Amino acid sequence: MSRVITVGQGFSPAGGGRQMSLMQAARWFVTVIIAFVLAAPVAGQAQTTAKPPDAKAQAKQPDPKAQAKPATPAKPGAATPAKPGAATPAPAQTPPPPDYVIGPDDVLQVLFWREKDHSAEVVVRPDGMISLPLLNDVPVAGLTPEQLRDKVTELAKKYIEDPTVSIIVKTINSRKVFITGQVAKPGPYPLGAPTTVLQLIAMAGGLGDFADQKNIAVMRTEGTKQVRYKFNYKDVSRGKNLKQDILLKPGDTVIVP
Repeated sequence: MSRVITVGQGFSPAGGGRQMSLMQAARWFVTVIIAFVLAAPVAGQAQTTAKPPDAKAQAKQPDPKAQAKPATPAKPGAATPAKPGAATPAPAQTPPPPDYVIGPDDVLQVLFWREKDHSAEVVVRPDGMISLPLLNDVPVAGLTPEQLRDKVTELAKKYIEDPTVSIIVKTINSRKVFITGQVAKPGPYPLGAPTTVLQLIAMAGGLGDFADQKNIAVMRTEGTKQVRYKFNYKDVSRGKNLKQDILLKPGDTVIVP
């Protein structure tokens, strides 16, 4: 006896297939939605990371035009460094007095142009002589610088062709005046420039407390005679009888009693 199976009206092979397709589509749609939701924060984070930096926050770059500016020229009168090896000019020498003649203890510089080996700086000896290379002892006391130049030039012609000689007076020690008596610093003083009696007293530190200001005397040798000149300090300091404030000469002695 055969068994008859009855299939219900709600079931059919074709209907079951459609239901399965709808379920798979729904699952696929849900999966896409979930994937989109999960991917959105990651994309936003990537965009945030890739955001270009703020221009204000960047360090200010140096302006190439500013770097290319030429150096500012030095102001007129500004000191310019001396070039290496440049010759330093010699300090100007004080010219000797018009009546100057060379004497003992004076310091002289004898220069031969282009002949450095024959040039020398010398001190006049007490016997009035100097010693020069090649020329040995040369008498110079009582000569002017010009006379000594001519003399040395003539002597050097025996050894040097067309010598050119210069004489420079470095220090004058032979021209001295003396002051003694009631002053702060009595003694000899070099007469390197025109000097009056009042100036010499000032150089000697001034008069002492017990000095006889009215009877100061200047002793001078003129030829074979001793001459006395009177000097009244009080009158001269008050502007009276200024003629007695005479210029001193080498060898003068001022006496302050």
